[in-house]
Amino acid sequence: MEAEHMYLLLNIFVLTTTSLVSGSCQYTDDTCEFSLVITNTLTMMHGKDQVFPYNGKIYRYNETDPSTAQSVPLDGVVTADGYENSRVVTVANGTLPGPPLIVYEGQTVVVNVINELLSDGVTIHWHGITQRDTPWMDGVAYITQCPIMPGQSFRYQFKATPKGTHWYHSHIGSQRNDGLFGAFIIRPRKPLEIPEHILTLTDWNHDGDSTSSVMKQAHNDFQDRIPYQTSKAADGSNFANFRFQSGLISGRGRFYDPITDKHNEAPLSIFRVDPNTDYKFRIINAGIVYPFRFSVDNHTLVAIASDGYDFEPVIVDALDIFPGERFDVLLHTSNTIENYWIRARTLEEEYNHRTLAILHYVGAPDGSGSASTEKQCSEYSPCSVLNCQAPQMPIYQHVECITINDIKSTKISSIIPPIDEEFDKTLESSSTNETFKEIFLNFGFAGIYTKPPSVNGRKFEFPGVSSLTQMDEIDERLMCENANCGLDNICTCFHSLTLDQVDIVQMVLLNMGNGQGWAHPVHIHGHSFEVLKTGYALFDENRKISAQNPDITCLGQTFDNATFCNAAKWTNPSWKNGNIPGIELQRPPIKDTIIIPSGGYVVVRIRADNPGLWIMHCHVGLHHTFGMAMVINESYANVPKAQPGFPECRSFPSSAVFPSIRQKRSAPYMFSVNSLQDDLSKTFVDVDKRLTYFWIVAVLGGIVLIQITVILYLCRTTRLKKTEKAT
Repeated sequence: MEAEHMYLLLNIFVLTTTSLVSGSCQYTDDTCEFSLVITNTLTMMHGKDQVFPYNGKIYRYNETDPSTAQSVPLDGVVTADGYENSRVVTVANGTLPGPPLIVYEGQTVVVNVINELLSDGVTIHWHGITQRDTPWMDGVAYITQCPIMPGQSFRYQFKATPKGTHWYHSHIGSQRNDGLFGAFIIRPRKPLEIPEHILTLTDWNHDGDSTSSVMKQAHNDFQDRIPYQTSKAADGSNFANFRFQSGLISGRGRFYDPITDKHNEAPLSIFRVDPNTDYKFRIINAGIVYPFRFSVDNHTLVAIASDGYDFEPVIVDALDIFPGERFDVLLHTSNTIENYWIRARTLEEEYNHRTLAILHYVGAPDGSGSASTEKQCSEYSPCSVLNCQAPQMPIYQHVECITINDIKSTKISSIIPPIDEEFDKTLESSSTNETFKEIFLNFGFAGIYTKPPSVNGRKFEFPGVSSLTQMDEIDERLMCENANCGLDNICTCFHSLTLDQVDIVQMVLLNMGNGQGWAHPVHIHGHSFEVLKTGYALFDENRKISAQNPDITCLGQTFDNATFCNAAKWTNPSWKNGNIPGIELQRPPIKDTIIIPSGGYVVVRIRADNPGLWIMHCHVGLHHTFGMAMVINESYANVPKAQPGFPECRSFPSSAVFPSIRQKRSAPYMFSVNSLQDDLSKTFVDVDKRLTYFWIVAVLGGIVLIQITVILYLCRTTRLKKTEKAT
């Protein structure tokens, strides 16, 4: 009985907390405050009763005739894909996805995160929020903060900027894969002009938790002694070997039997719309591995923004969206009053992995399905698709691709540095004192016998401290200069790049060498990229990748007909420092998550005007968990101090007890500076204040000792002379 009372109290607390985030923030408010209670729960459970799906509803486990039984309300039940054997999930406020947090531009946001998990720590990252002046609120475990341990809470506080469609998610290990994510929307600070719907997409595996799923991806996934076969995209590139069982739209989907292809009739998400009305759909891919092709039967989509930034409207039949990306689309409800399928299909060639939701016109019959059909793309009526992984799809798909290269921002670029071919690396602007830097960064699986996920051959390793606020405690042995990194080596280290205030940094993000073969959605924290150009691989007559893009030359020794590509340069030297044909400098699209195609590259720019320590990583779960990441140490001398009492964490015994390990590094030289401009240029500088202090004391002590020795010698000499005279 006591356990039942505790369970009831927990449910009441969670429901009460959920109400705090429902319609509580107005555009006239200065501050918006929320609470997120992080708990574990089970799918397909209503209290202590298991439920099962039937005809779009759920019923208690002991019902024998659901056609005549009373259904169970969906509220309070995490249905996921309706698979009856329960799965452990990690959720915010008891829901999958977590409650949407809707605020207005410029407001102060306060979110109290309370960890009620049984065993795990947690952090919450605010994906898309630049955290200007609050870098320690970025929510990355061991980079900007310590994990929030069970029984602890943490108050995040920051300004709501930039406006747009963003999201929050766990940023420790693989925990996000268990369901800890939700929408974070920043609206313009004015009354809502058109109605909105928020839609999250995710791939799903109902057999195990995130840790077992990631371990199976890292090693191999067997079932009945048969290894799981990875799938490929239309261009021939690979997907990680995540065993996709279902797709979820806003937390709901259906499991399709892989043999019969029949689904289990689980409930779907329903989006209600009035006829003859314009709606904005905010679409978020919160997935683990797979990109989805999103469409709505009998409706065209007008894409207007991505990752929070507006671009010139593009009318399409569908859009491709990769993990970490967001798109805003307008949809006009001018069709017959019916129900229409909302579709999301993975971009796998071998499998028909898909999920559905329902667009319900008010006045149409209620129900769990629709009679609508998907547009049939043909030679005479091709489908237009935004954000394709390649500029052309195979001919049999009958798809006209609109890539990021074809998108134009609604605003003029704020980063247009001068171009000068005489300088190899930096260019000073007398008017702004800005320095232009060009850096090549290769995301891939370089190696011979082992091929870990890495950036420039450096597999990222997290330190055991809050790096931003405990810099002096980062173990020197983790630094890349101590890890045998190099042009033809693969190493594990705390990979970092130092930028100075107001540097204009052109990053050439590439996916080349012997570690290519997968597309990587790369996400940057603390900034958004201006995307100047995407260069794709070369394709054969079947539009499969045949060779990497020749614009870039990979440096280093050749292994099996390819280098690691740990360093690279433009094949044509005249392309250095922004002098690249075909780049968009006036109105480039702005994104914080950009796709690096296999065998290709993307040219992006940022201005280093946001001091902090920002991680940049692939957003495929397996890739960043095992090392495809690095940090940008940006103008650390100008980083604002964290609030008094900000949590600290360390190992025991900590590196602080080893004088040769703990380094009190001055801010500008805290991390390895690796310009990566050409094949071998790298500079590492470490300043040990304690060692300097020791030598100063030693030298001064030595001087004093010498003076004492001289004085004693003179005194002794004088005494001897007096003795001689006396005798």
